Amino acid sequence: MRVPHIVRIAALVLATTGFYAYVGQMVPQKEVQPPQETALGGDLSPAEMAKVGRQIMEGKGFCLTCHTIGKTGALRFPDLAGVDVRAKTRVQGLSDVEYFAQSMYEPLAYVVEGFPPAMPPVNKPPIGLTDQEILCVIAYLQSLGGTPTVTLQTKHHYNSGAAAPAPASGPAPGATPGGAQPPAAPPQKGAHLRPPPRPDVSTPDGVMIAGAREPGGLQTIVGAVAILQPVAAHEMPASTPARRDGAACRAEACQGEGGIAR
Repeated sequence: MRVPHIVRIAALVLATTGFYAYVGQMVPQKEVQPPQETALGGDLSPAEMAKVGRQIMEGKGFCLTCHTIGKTGALRFPDLAGVDVRAKTRVQGLSDVEYFAQSMYEPLAYVVEGFPPAMPPVNKPPIGLTDQEILCVIAYLQSLGGTPTVTLQTKHHYNSGAAAPAPASGPAPGATPGGAQPPAAPPQKGAHLRPPPRPDVSTPDGVMIAGAREPGGLQTIVGAVAILQPVAAHEMPASTPARRDGAACRAEACQGEGGIAR
């Protein structure tokens, strides 16, 4: 009995669909929800803050994506078991609270030896934890090897809100805000009708020179002319002919051409 071609195609489609449906059921299904915002009140105890901090590390903070607690071997980031004991002496001059705050606000300030400098600041996108959420995380980290002591009012270097120091000196005299130059004074009425002043000129004829109107200026002019005239005469080239009358020049030119006037 020959099976029609259309029936064989339909059987192949059904078999393929059933196979992929079976494989799809074997793959574990996990629903991913956006991180929930944590409502923090001002009356949370350090122990309660530690519980909230654990939730933040598992959810919004994505901390346990790279960190582990109580594991050994090849790790992506340092294991956090007993971290509070190490945090008190990790960086000289920093308490455990200050060290934890530095590790989250400025993670590249100190990198544990043997691990890459790959942790991003958790107070900035894409994580974007608030100052109070970070305090809850610090409370939980303190519970790993110690006792939580922080509260929602705890201040450290990164949430103290210290203002930047003011500049040592003010703007220069005459400066305007933003570094702009002060506007030029508007020209007086009729100023565009007056030609620009010409520089003082010194000539043998005694035209006005600098200082001529001051007391004793006449003596200065006479002395300057007396000094400059011999110098000018000395520097004149010997080959420069003296200025003569035009008729005399034309007569000499005629003599040079054989004395024939043309």
